Amino acid sequence: MKVYLISLGAGVLVGIIYSLLGVRSPAPPAIALIGLLGMLIGEQVLPPVKRMIAGEPVTTAWFRQECVPKITGAPPAESTRVAAACDSGKEQP
Repeated sequence: MKVYLISLGAGVLVGIIYSLLGVRSPAPPAIALIGLLGMLIGEQVLPPVKRMIAGEPVTTAWFRQECVPKITGAPPAESTRVAAACDSGKEQP
Protein backbone atom coordinates (compact mmCIF):
# COMPACT_ATOMS: atom_id res chain seq x y z
CA MET A 1 0.00 0.00 0.00
CA LYS A 2 2.92 2.31 0.77
CA VAL A 3 4.16 2.10 -2.83
CA TYR A 4 0.74 3.14 -4.15
CA LEU A 5 0.63 6.15 -1.83
CA ILE A 6 4.14 7.19 -2.89
CA SER A 7 3.15 6.80 -6.54
CA LEU A 8 0.01 8.87 -5.98
CA GLY A 9 2.00 11.54 -4.14
CA ALA A 10 4.58 11.71 -6.94
CA GLY A 11 1.78 12.05 -9.47
CA VAL A 12 0.17 14.89 -7.52
CA LEU A 13 3.53 16.64 -7.23
CA VAL A 14 4.16 16.36 -10.96
CA GLY A 15 0.62 17.62 -11.63
CA ILE A 16 1.29 20.68 -9.49
CA ILE A 17 4.57 21.35 -11.30
CA TYR A 18 2.83 20.99 -14.69
CA SER A 19 0.14 23.41 -13.53
CA LEU A 20 2.71 25.96 -12.37
CA LEU A 21 4.50 25.72 -15.71
CA GLY A 22 1.23 25.94 -17.64
CA VAL A 23 1.86 22.63 -19.39
CA ARG A 24 -0.90 20.14 -20.18
CA SER A 25 -0.32 16.68 -18.74
CA PRO A 26 0.57 13.94 -21.23
CA ALA A 27 -1.18 11.36 -19.05
CA PRO A 28 -3.60 9.08 -20.92
CA PRO A 29 -7.33 9.35 -20.38
CA ALA A 30 -9.03 6.92 -18.02
CA ILE A 31 -10.21 4.70 -20.88
CA ALA A 32 -6.57 4.00 -21.80
CA LEU A 33 -5.82 3.02 -18.21
CA ILE A 34 -8.76 0.61 -18.23
CA GLY A 35 -7.30 -0.88 -21.42
CA LEU A 36 -3.96 -1.37 -19.66
CA LEU A 37 -5.72 -3.18 -16.82
CA GLY A 38 -7.37 -5.43 -19.39
CA MET A 39 -3.95 -6.21 -20.84
CA LEU A 40 -2.63 -7.20 -17.41
CA ILE A 41 -5.60 -9.50 -16.84
CA GLY A 42 -5.37 -10.90 -20.38
CA GLU A 43 -1.72 -11.85 -19.84
CA GLN A 44 -2.85 -14.14 -17.04
CA VAL A 45 -5.31 -16.16 -19.14
CA LEU A 46 -2.71 -18.49 -20.66
CA PRO A 47 -0.91 -19.75 -17.50
CA PRO A 48 -4.03 -21.53 -16.11
CA VAL A 49 -4.84 -22.92 -19.58
CA LYS A 50 -1.29 -24.26 -19.96
CA ARG A 51 -1.52 -25.77 -16.47
CA MET A 52 -4.82 -27.50 -17.29
CA ILE A 53 -3.43 -28.88 -20.56
CA ALA A 54 -0.45 -30.28 -18.62
CA GLY A 55 -2.92 -32.05 -16.32
CA GLU A 56 -2.00 -29.99 -13.28
CA PRO A 57 -4.71 -28.61 -10.99
CA VAL A 58 -5.62 -24.94 -11.10
CA THR A 59 -6.33 -24.08 -7.49
CA THR A 60 -7.26 -20.78 -5.93
CA ALA A 61 -4.01 -20.81 -3.98
CA TRP A 62 -2.01 -21.35 -7.17
CA PHE A 63 -3.87 -18.53 -8.94
CA ARG A 64 -3.25 -16.17 -6.02
CA GLN A 65 0.41 -17.15 -5.94
CA GLU A 66 1.16 -16.99 -9.66
CA CYS A 67 -1.33 -14.65 -11.33
CA VAL A 68 -2.65 -12.11 -8.83
CA PRO A 69 0.80 -10.58 -8.01
CA LYS A 70 1.42 -10.05 -11.73
CA ILE A 71 -1.89 -8.24 -12.11
CA THR A 72 -1.73 -6.14 -8.94
CA GLY A 73 2.02 -5.73 -8.65
CA ALA A 74 1.84 -6.70 -4.98
CA PRO A 75 3.88 -9.59 -3.58
CA PRO A 76 1.85 -12.63 -2.53
CA ALA A 77 0.90 -12.96 1.11
CA GLU A 78 2.87 -15.43 3.25
CA SER A 79 -0.24 -17.53 3.92
CA THR A 80 -0.84 -17.82 0.18
CA ARG A 81 2.73 -19.05 -0.39
CA VAL A 82 2.29 -21.68 2.31
CA ALA A 83 -1.06 -22.80 0.84
CA ALA A 84 0.44 -22.98 -2.65
CA ALA A 85 3.32 -25.07 -1.38
CA CYS A 86 0.88 -27.41 0.34
CA ASP A 87 -1.21 -27.72 -2.85
CA SER A 88 1.84 -28.58 -4.92
CA GLY A 89 3.22 -31.03 -2.35
CA LYS A 90 6.45 -29.08 -1.91
CA GLU A 91 7.95 -28.13 1.40
CA GLN A 92 8.05 -24.44 2.27
CA PRO A 93 11.62 -23.04 2.68
